[in-house]
Amino acid sequence: MSDRPIRLTPPPEGYADWLADLKGRIHSAQQRATLAVNRELVLLYWHIGRDILARQAEAGWGAKVIERLAHDLREAFPEVKGFSRANLMYMRAFAQAWPDDEVCPTGCWTTALGP
Repeated sequence: MSDRPIRLTPPPEGYADWLADLKGRIHSAQQRATLAVNRELVLLYWHIGRDILARQAEAGWGAKVIERLAHDLREAFPEVKGFSRANLMYMRAFAQAWPDDEVCPTGCWTTALGP
């Protein structure tokens, strides 16, 4: 066994191509995972906004409920950012602007990356 650092030993034949392929697959998987997380967050925010709209319309809840909800969500999830009163108002406006539950048609999350 050699005492030379691994980076100074010559790689086996075909290693560089295999490494490049692995790097590409890892990068693609990371992009798909990021898109999946983003899609789920957008849908979550839309659902929260829709729920706020529905409860305000059906139960007559006023704007103060958003302030209360912001407080309660931040208390329940202190490590999660994004549940401020302002953000909840944006979620409400988002759901109001796109009342259909098909906020984004299937596949639209991947079109930004190309085929």
